[in-house]
Amino acid sequence: MKIAVLSESAAGERRVAATPETVKKFIALGASVWVESGAGRLASIEDRAYETAGASIGNREATLGDADIILGVQGPPPDHLKGVKAGAWLCAGLNPFGAGETGRARVDEYAKLGLEALAMEFMPRITRAQSMDILSSQSNLSGYKAVLDAAAEYGRAFPMMMTAAGTVSAAKCFVMGVGVAGLQAIATARRLGAQVSATDVRSATKEQIESLGAKAIFVEDVKGIEGEGTGGYATEMSDEYKAAQAALVSSHIAKQDIVITTALIPGRPAPRLISDAQIASMKPGSVIVDLAVEQGGNVEGAVAGEVVERHGVKIVGHRNVPSRLAADASALFARNLYNFLSAFWDKEAGRPVLDEEIGNAIRLTQGGKVVNERLKGSS
Repeated sequence: MKIAVLSESAAGERRVAATPETVKKFIALGASVWVESGAGRLASIEDRAYETAGASIGNREATLGDADIILGVQGPPPDHLKGVKAGAWLCAGLNPFGAGETGRARVDEYAKLGLEALAMEFMPRITRAQSMDILSSQSNLSGYKAVLDAAAEYGRAFPMMMTAAGTVSAAKCFVMGVGVAGLQAIATARRLGAQVSATDVRSATKEQIESLGAKAIFVEDVKGIEGEGTGGYATEMSDEYKAAQAALVSSHIAKQDIVITTALIPGRPAPRLISDAQIASMKPGSVIVDLAVEQGGNVEGAVAGEVVERHGVKIVGHRNVPSRLAADASALFARNLYNFLSAFWDKEAGRPVLDEEIGNAIRLTQGGKVVNERLKGSS
C-alpha cells in the first residue's frame, strides 16, 4: 500500500497533507509513504524531516507512480496526475460545488482518470467522524486568525487600559455566525480583552455564546426559529423573525469597532449579512473581517484577496485563511486524514475499507463515473 503526498499547486496554498508525525503513523500501519520534494517547505517542514520519519522523497512522477492513495489539501489539477493508476484514492478537499475548472469540471476529470475521489469536506457531521472533519479543524484556526487580522488592521488597542494619562476603552467586537470559526473568534477576542457579542440564526447557540463570556444578540419575543434541522443547522426563519433580527443587528453593528462574519452554506453562495448601509453606519476606523469572502461574501463590497475601505471602514477579505497559519493548519489537516484512513484500516487487506455511511457520503467518483448523490444531475 503506497501513499503519495503531493505538493499543493493552488495559488497561495501553503499547507501540506501529511506531516512527519502522520508519516510515522502510516508506516506503522504497514504503508509506504512517498512525499513530493518540497511539499512541506511552505509549512516549515523540510524534506529531511519526512525522510527521518521514514518517507521516500521524489519528484511528482516517482511519488505518484503506482500510488494507491493520494493525499492533498486541495484537489490537484488533473494534468498533475498523469500516470496515476486506475482505482487509486484521492483524499483531499475537492470543492465539487466550486465555479469553473476547479469545481465540478475537475471532478469529471477525476472520473475519467479512473480515480476514486473522496471529498473530505463531505465528511458527515456524526460523532465518530469528528476527528476526521477537515472543515472543523480548519475553521477553528480561521476564527482565531480572523481576530488577529482584525487587530492588525484596527488602529486602536483591544483591551481596556487604565493609565496615568487616562483610560482606553475596550474594543467592541461582534461575531456573526457561531459555528466552529465563530466560537473560536469569540474566545480569541475575549482573550485579547475585547467586549464581545455574537449572534446566529440557531437559537441553541445562545448558551454557547454566553458560556464563553460574550453577550448573545437575539430577538427575544418574536417566534421564528422552531428548532434545529439535521446536522445542527437551523430550520427556516419566519418573515417576522427575519425582519426583527435584521433591525436588531443593524442597530448593534453601528456601535461596533470590529465585526467578524463566518456564515457559510455548503454548495451555495454565502448569505449576505451586512449591507453597504450598515457599513456606513459604523464608526470610521472600524474593521470587518469576512471569512466567507471566497464564496461570495457575507459583506457587501468585500473583495476576495484584498483589504478594501468603504465609508472609512476596512473590510478584510483574505483568501484561504487557514493557510495563513500553515504549520498548525497542516498538522491538524494531516491528522484528520490519518484519523480517517486508520479508522477503516483492514489489517488483512493491508488497506482501508470504507463503510457505506461515510463512504457514500464522501465518495464523488468510482469506476469512471460520478457516483455521489449530491452531484448526480449537476454539471
